[in-house]
Amino acid sequence: MEEERLAALKELEGRLWHRFNKIAWLDQALTHKSFIYEANSSRKLSNEVLEFLGDAVLNLVVSHLLLQKFPEAQEGALSVRRAHLVNRNTLALLSRELQVEGHLLLGKGEMLNGGMKKSSILANAYEALIGAIYMDSGFNRALEVIRLHLKSYLQSETPFPLFNDHKSLLQEQTQRVHGLSPQYRVLKEFGPGHDKRFQASVVIGGEVKGIGWGKSKKLAEQEAAKNALEGSKPEEIFPEGLNQEGCQ
Repeated sequence: MEEERLAALKELEGRLWHRFNKIAWLDQALTHKSFIYEANSSRKLSNEVLEFLGDAVLNLVVSHLLLQKFPEAQEGALSVRRAHLVNRNTLALLSRELQVEGHLLLGKGEMLNGGMKKSSILANAYEALIGAIYMDSGFNRALEVIRLHLKSYLQSETPFPLFNDHKSLLQEQTQRVHGLSPQYRVLKEFGPGHDKRFQASVVIGGEVKGIGWGKSKKLAEQEAAKNALEGSKPEEIFPEGLNQEGCQ
């Protein structure tokens, strides 16, 4: 490995919070397949396999961290939070925060296409870095590094502002898992004109997944989406002070 490249990788190690026992893992994690194809060299490996491994490690570690942070949370809510922590935009942001782009090895064509700025390449590079750390020092070290990288995202009960937008979260989850979009229906209106309450349901694949109440149709739909994410049984959801008979 050239001295200049080695010095740059050593500098990056400090930002990663990990010193490699075998620096070649770090070099591989930053080597895009386009560089290998253009160099036509069998002596260097791309980061694709490390990316594959890092994706699995990330999902396991983030699941572990979320369960520690939110021990009472339902599976649906944990899945949504994990999806946001490991999605392309978040991982690309982490790469930018770590200033990874300047260390990537890309083919000339990819460089000309702005590869160093592409979220897909940066996100894949972050996954590869986690795979490299795992291969270099094992699972426990990878867990601690990821914990450090995600510290600011896990400090509050709502790591992302989007967590307050339950309809957007449910939309993302159902599109990812089922390839469907949730459908909302206003079922009932209750109360006098100055103090109305609305009941709305959310339907996915023809099945009611959540019911919610609110002082507006939009709030009722948000509550329905929240209950769907948390796995609450639709028939058990009624606003405080009302029962099923009182809603007819």
